[in-house]
Amino acid sequence: MSTHLIVLPVVLPLVAGIFLLLQRQGSVRLKRLIGVTATLALLLVSIALVARAAGGEITYYALGDWQPPFGIVLVLDRLSALMVLLTALLALGAVVFACAGDDERGSNFHGLFQWQLMGINGAFLTGDLFNLFVFFEVLLLASYALLLHGGGKDRIMSGVHYVVLNLAGSSLFLISVGLLYGATGTLNMADMAVRLADLPTEREGLVVAGALMLLVVFGLKAAILPLYFWLPKAYAAAPAPVAALFAIMTKIGIYAILRVYSLIFGDGAGPLADLEQGWVWWLSLGTLVAAATGVLAARDLRLLVAYLVLVSVGTLLAGIGIGTPAAISALLYYLIHTTLITGGLFLLAEMIGVQRGKAGTRLVKGRPLRQGGWLAAMFFVGAIAVAGMPPLSGAIGKALLMAAAEGGQRAWLWPLLLLSGLAAIIALSRAGSTLFWRSTGEADGQRLPYRQWFGVAWLIGAAPLLMALAGPLVEYTDATAEQLAHPGVMTRALLNNEGDAP
Repeated sequence: MSTHLIVLPVVLPLVAGIFLLLQRQGSVRLKRLIGVTATLALLLVSIALVARAAGGEITYYALGDWQPPFGIVLVLDRLSALMVLLTALLALGAVVFACAGDDERGSNFHGLFQWQLMGINGAFLTGDLFNLFVFFEVLLLASYALLLHGGGKDRIMSGVHYVVLNLAGSSLFLISVGLLYGATGTLNMADMAVRLADLPTEREGLVVAGALMLLVVFGLKAAILPLYFWLPKAYAAAPAPVAALFAIMTKIGIYAILRVYSLIFGDGAGPLADLEQGWVWWLSLGTLVAAATGVLAARDLRLLVAYLVLVSVGTLLAGIGIGTPAAISALLYYLIHTTLITGGLFLLAEMIGVQRGKAGTRLVKGRPLRQGGWLAAMFFVGAIAVAGMPPLSGAIGKALLMAAAEGGQRAWLWPLLLLSGLAAIIALSRAGSTLFWRSTGEADGQRLPYRQWFGVAWLIGAAPLLMALAGPLVEYTDATAEQLAHPGVMTRALLNNEGDAP
C-alpha cells in the first residue's frame, strides 16, 4: 500500500465520485456516508503523505511504470504533501456542513464535490505541465456545476462570468504549454528545468512568451489584479460549503506560480531566472489596495469574506515577490491560516443568514439571532484571525512576512499590509455590530444543526490551534522553503528514475 500512497489522493475521490454519481437518485443518507467517509480517508492518507515527505526525500509515482521524463508522474515533496493535507482539512469541514441540508438542493453534490477534490489534489501532485492543465480542467468542470448547485439568478449570472473567463484561461494555458513544448521538447517540469540551462539563444523569446502567458493563467486562477473581478460575486453567490471549498481555489494559482517558477525558472535557468518576480511583486501590492477597498465597500457578509480572500491573495503574492526562503516560509504558514479561516467564515455567514431571516447576510438591521451568543463568539474569533490581530495565527503569518521583507520592499509592504488589516478590522467591526447589536423584533429563527456547528468549529478553530503549533509548523514551512530554493534536488530525484511504480 505504501507504494501506491502517492496516487491515492487522486484515486480515492475519483472512485467515490463515480459511485456517488451512479447513486444520484439513491438514499441521501448513503451518499452522505460515502462522501464523509471518502473525505476522512483522504485526510488520513494526506497525514501519511506529510509524514513521508517530512524527512525531505522527494519521491514520485510513475503511472504505468513509464519513467520520467516520458510518462505521467505524481510527485511528493514537502509542498505538495502540505497542500493535499490542507485540502483534506478544508474539505472535511465543508462536506460535514453540507450534510446538514445543503447537499439536498441537487442530486449530484457529493459526487461533484469528490471530483473537485480529485482535480485539486492532482494539480498539487502532478509533475508535468500538461497534466497540470488536465487537472485544472477536471476541478473547473466540477466547480462549474457546484457553483450552480441549488440554482438562483445570482448564481447563474456569476456562473456565466466564471465559466467564460476560465474557458479563456484554459485556452491561454494550452497555447502557453504548446509554446514551451515547442521550445524545449518536453512537458515534464524537472526535465524542462534541465533543458533551459542549455537553451539556444534563439528560443529564449518563445520561452519568455510561454512563461508570461502561464503567469496570466495562474494569475486568473489566483485572482490577481486586474484579473480578480470574477471572484467576489462568484464566491458570494455560491452555496456555503462550495464557497468554503473554493477558499483553496485561489491557492491553486498561488501554488502553480510557486511550483512552476521556482522549479523551471529558478537559479539554473540563466537569463530566464526569476522572470516572474518583478511582475508578481507589483501586482501583489495592487491586489492588496483593490481588495482592501472592496472590504470597506462590501455591504453583504458573504461579499465581505470574498474580498478578505482577495486580501489574502495579495499577501501571499507579496511573499512570492520577495522570493527569499524566509518569505516563502511565511507565505506557506499564512496560506494554511487564511484558507481554513476564510472557509470557516463562509460557512458562518450562511448560519447567520439563516437565523436573520429575510435580512439574510446583508449588513442591515435584522431580527435578533436565536443562537446569537455562540455565533457572535465564532465570528469574533474568525474576525480577529482573518484581520491579523494578535495573538491568533493571522498576526503570526503577517509578522513573519513583514520580517522577511528587505530594504525598499519594507517601505511598500509594511504600510499596505497594515492598512489592509486596518480595513478588515473596520469592516468586520461594522459587520459585527450590525449583525449582533442592531436588531429589532423577536428571535424566532430555527436552531442550527450540529453538523453546521461542527463544520464552522473545525475550520475557525484552526486559528488558536495554528497559534499553539506555530513552532513545529514554521519548522516545516522553513524546510519546505529551503527545498523549493534548491530545485536541483527535485530534478535529480525525478530524472534518476528511482520512483515508485504501480
